Amino acid sequence: MQYLRVRQLRKSYGGQEVVAGIDFDLKPGECFGLLGPNGAGKTTTLRLCLGLTEPDSGDITIFGLPVPGQAREARLKIGVVPQTDNLDPDFTVRENLLVYGRYFDLSDAAIRNRIPELLEFAGLSARADVRIQTLSGGMKRRLTLARALINDPDLIFLDEPSTGLDPQARHLIWERLRQLMNQGKTIFLTTHFMDEAERLCHRLAIMDRGRMITSGAPRELIAQHIEPQVVEVFGDGAAAWADAFGRAAAERCEITGETVFCYTHDADSMVHHLDSQAGLRYLHRPANLEDVFLKLTGRELRD
Repeated sequence: MQYLRVRQLRKSYGGQEVVAGIDFDLKPGECFGLLGPNGAGKTTTLRLCLGLTEPDSGDITIFGLPVPGQAREARLKIGVVPQTDNLDPDFTVRENLLVYGRYFDLSDAAIRNRIPELLEFAGLSARADVRIQTLSGGMKRRLTLARALINDPDLIFLDEPSTGLDPQARHLIWERLRQLMNQGKTIFLTTHFMDEAERLCHRLAIMDRGRMITSGAPRELIAQHIEPQVVEVFGDGAAAWADAFGRAAAERCEITGETVFCYTHDADSMVHHLDSQAGLRYLHRPANLEDVFLKLTGRELRD
């Protein structure tokens, strides 16, 4: 069974189509990522899948249940980590889990049996009886993730789960998500962090202006869309260097501010030449998912 199936999904606001006929599926046990710049339609897609927004047309099913027709029944079977924490500040850590579990018609006894395991998972066992205001941002995010597991769902929706976290907290969240996948959980992930998507996702889709413009495994997309090596050149003379040498040596060059990005299959000649250029700094690296994202969606700032 496909845990989530979406066909020809469309949604418009004010005459502008923000989700424009997209199709995708989630398979059991995988992490599927949805990437895109601001305004691409990711959050609207997520809300449509959860039955929180009515589609203009298209079909959505979760565990075979039609959404939004049976959205409440479907939501009883899934976990959701929203983009912003919505923990109740009047309750303790333990009480947040207890109260949330009641929304799933779980008995207090069943919830209390789950709580120690979830607190251990979140690394919050020693803080079970403290108020939410005393927790750091990373602790709140881990608690929100643990709360989404109160009903032991097979499918978990995560909307930018590591936004606003420092690197240590982000890596801990990634570790917890890998634990969930090792347990056979299925994850639908939206994120702005390309390294997060590359680390966690089995498959992903890049969305822009309401449409899915490409999809596949991260390494497949990198191989399909980008030359394998990248040389980033920094400094006031970078653009002049690109005109004099870089454009001829690389398959493709892009200039952003004082940085030149050179994409190539063989960077040896560029690197050798740059070693003799005073005043220029460079970084030679393999291509990554961010390169794919910027090539397909552009480098201009989105509001």
